[in-house]
Order: sequence, then C-alpha cells, then structure tokens
Amino acid sequence: MSVDVAWAEAWIRTSARVLSEHRARLNTLDREIGDGDHGENMDRGFQAILPKLDGLTDATTPADLLKVLASTLISTVGGAAGPLYGTAYLKAAGAVSGTAELDGDAVVALLTAGRDGIVLRGKAESGDKTMIDAWTPAVDAAAVALAAGAGADQILAAAADAAEAGAVATEPLVARKGRASYLGERAIGHRDPGAESTALILRCAADAAQS
Repeated sequence: MSVDVAWAEAWIRTSARVLSEHRARLNTLDREIGDGDHGENMDRGFQAILPKLDGLTDATTPADLLKVLASTLISTVGGAAGPLYGTAYLKAAGAVSGTAELDGDAVVALLTAGRDGIVLRGKAESGDKTMIDAWTPAVDAAAVALAAGAGADQILAAAADAAEAGAVATEPLVARKGRASYLGERAIGHRDPGAESTALILRCAADAAQS
C-alpha cells in the first residue's frame, strides 16, 4: 500500500483536530517543565493551516502540502516548537518532493528526514528528553517494518506505536536540552511535551493511512 496527497491532507487535518483536543494536556505537561504554552502554540499553528488547505487547489503531492504546513508553523508557532516542527516538515517534504504516491521506502525517507531536520535545528539526541526521544524510535521502527515487507500504512502504525512508547520513556530522564534542562533532576517524572505532541502527530499519520 502507498499513500498520496489525500493522505497528507487527512494527516494535517486530523493533526489539527487532535492537537486542539489535547491542547490543555500539552500545556499541562509543558507547565511542569517549561513555559506552559506548548499546547496553545501547536493548536495555533495547525488551526492556521486549515484555511490555507481549503484554498489550495493545485497540490498534487504530499510534499506540496507539507511545504505549506512547514512555512505556516514557522511563522505562527511560538517558542522552539515552530522552527523545530517547521524544519521537520520542510525536510520531510524535500525527501519526497515530486512523488505523488509514497511507498514504504518513501515513507521511511519522509520520517527519517523529518527527524534529521529536528536534530539539525535543535542539536538534540536520544536521551536528552526532547521530541527526538519519540522521533528516533519511530524512525527505527519504521525501518524495521519496511525491512519486514510492510506497506506504508503498517510502517506508519509501527512508527506511531514506537513514538508513543518513546514519549512515555522520557518521564524518568533528566533533561539536557531546552528550558527543562534548567530543572536538573526536578524534571524526572515528567513527560516531555514535545515528545508527546510528536506521538500524537505520528498517530494521526497512521490513522490517516487507515481511512
């Protein structure tokens, strides 16, 4: 199975709905170790893309939509999340540019490029208690699923499962990046909000591939 521009649009629209539904929880997670506005910022960015999708009639590939989403997030989302997620979507779009149907290889390339874009922008690595702790397990699981012969939908589901587990696994970590790093061991026991929003977004990608 492959995914296409309809999948990309469904992914973005579903993400907008789910992030709005989880806005308060993401704010709470961020309040415990950060500024307390991660949910608000993510909701603002994804709501801003919806009218642009409504007016976008010439998009034919997933990359077309992801590029618009990237620029929207960079310009509307406050804090570190806007540049990080914007870079992720921009690099993901670049990895599949001009491709109308994304097979398993292309989906893994998209996810890998998204993760690598965040690493490039944020200089974080696994174990730093950031969104990378959700993204890297997702990319690894996607690669394993691809090697096992899975289709795009199964690859996305495996990535989402791993991202959710990765977000939970940030709770016992000491933060080494971002505002949470100032808390030292006081950050232990709290889930990273960026890892949680990553898990939500990747689950939306998987759900969109099933619809």
